[in-house]
Amino acid sequence: MASNQFSDWTKVIKSTTKPDKETGAINPPIQLSSTFEQRDFDHFGKWDYSRSGNPTRDVLEDSIASLEHGTRGFAFATGMAAISTALLTLTQGDHIILTKNVYGGTFRLVTQVLVKYGIEYTFVDLGDEDALRNAFQKNTKVVYIETPSNPTLQVTNIADVAKIAHEHDALAFVDNTFMTPILQKPLDLGADLVLHSGTKFLAGHSDILAGLIVTKDPSLGDQVYFLQNAMGATLGVSDCWLLLRGIKTLAVRMEKESANALELATWLEQQPLVTKVNYPGLPSSPEHQVQASQAASGGAVLSFDIGSEDNVRKLVELVKIPVFSVSLGAVESIISYPPKMSHAEMSPAERHVRGITDGLLRYSVGLESVEDLKADLKQAFDQIK
Repeated sequence: MASNQFSDWTKVIKSTTKPDKETGAINPPIQLSSTFEQRDFDHFGKWDYSRSGNPTRDVLEDSIASLEHGTRGFAFATGMAAISTALLTLTQGDHIILTKNVYGGTFRLVTQVLVKYGIEYTFVDLGDEDALRNAFQKNTKVVYIETPSNPTLQVTNIADVAKIAHEHDALAFVDNTFMTPILQKPLDLGADLVLHSGTKFLAGHSDILAGLIVTKDPSLGDQVYFLQNAMGATLGVSDCWLLLRGIKTLAVRMEKESANALELATWLEQQPLVTKVNYPGLPSSPEHQVQASQAASGGAVLSFDIGSEDNVRKLVELVKIPVFSVSLGAVESIISYPPKMSHAEMSPAERHVRGITDGLLRYSVGLESVEDLKADLKQAFDQIK
């Protein structure tokens, strides 16, 4: 049976478990070497300097490429390093269209950094086809999709947007952090490049920073590799090894955490203090139909509104289980306040137009008992009333 015929549950194990041919060790060795001996004066080996390539990193990059059904994978020091590298495939005078509801770090990069290099941008509701088509310019090179978006969980139809991008000779880039390749495969839906903050679900244990890119077309992969090597923001080999270990349990974690999230979101809809729940796995969600057409579930992240910043302040002091912190995607539940955390770079007006209200909390649901998670929120809600 060819490896490409394996299910994802099998691939997360087989692609990360590479027995050493000499010793039989089932885990890839951590090659803590910055340089590699060249035994032929005229013909160098596969590796020469670890910025350009390392055997441990190769296993990780091959694994994520396999899981995303891409041709090449690339590992970076952080998720933002991966996003920056992907967007620096653009050149001076190019234009990019981005989903209106985008991660705050991406917003900052585009609005404050890339503009210095002459790269123009337009934010658009990618669910509005007319608005998307009207946003294209002669110099538009990329449409950047984040689905579900952070933190409002807005869903973008990847296949539709990729098709429109290609009609305009532009590429479609997709941030797949929330879904992971276990739940959603953007390249199969027409995207050209996929991004991950490997810090989140792929690593899964709040212990490393990492970013990943997967490309479909080999020529785009060549561009990404050139930038990876030229700028040098590569993932260290010890963190590559830890990320490989995290990926081994990705499928089982995503299944359980997603099930917990659906149950918690369903419960939250019934709570009087909660004015809105954002979770595309809910049948009541306006995002549900599109999400069900392109992803295996709603994922493990939701957000909900409890009316005001004052209520949020009280809640984060009253809950006992989730960690109040930035980030997401870990085995422990994490509750975040986007206006002061992930989207602090945006003005209140910019946040509000994107649905990031003063009472909005993001909840990354972990592996705890969902009954305990509900009881914990209930006791907090009861004290806020």
